[in-house]
Amino acid sequence: MRRNLLRSGAIAAAAVALSFGVGTASATPGGPGVTAKVLSQTTFGGKDYILREITVPPGQSTGWHYHDGTLYGFVQHGTLSHFDSDCESDGVYKAGSTLTEPSGSQHVHIGRNLGTTDIVLDVLYVLPHGAPLSEDAPNPGCDFQ
Repeated sequence: MRRNLLRSGAIAAAAVALSFGVGTASATPGGPGVTAKVLSQTTFGGKDYILREITVPPGQSTGWHYHDGTLYGFVQHGTLSHFDSDCESDGVYKAGSTLTEPSGSQHVHIGRNLGTTDIVLDVLYVLPHGAPLSEDAPNPGCDFQ
């Protein structure tokens, strides 16, 4: 599935989210060394808008998961390798790239750092109010985690 979003759109969405103020910390995604911090969050019109910075060290991943809402990402640093539940790459995103992750359990995916430097992502979550940031999913049978 092709995932792209104009960089200006991602930056504009992040700027809007930032204007609402800093929120509280939430769960850390993925494997060992993967960290995340909330930069901003607000609720408007029954949706939660949460802007996070996520760091994925070399050799680590986000773990298999899906989201109850749409995510908009911007790769600040490194290269994100994104895989769908067919174990196929559905995108490789280098620094300066944007991506969109659609909502729903039919969109199980994993982000992996196959490079030698940290991946740093800015991610805007647009979720139904009160929904978790992500829902864990089992490995769909891929030979990687």
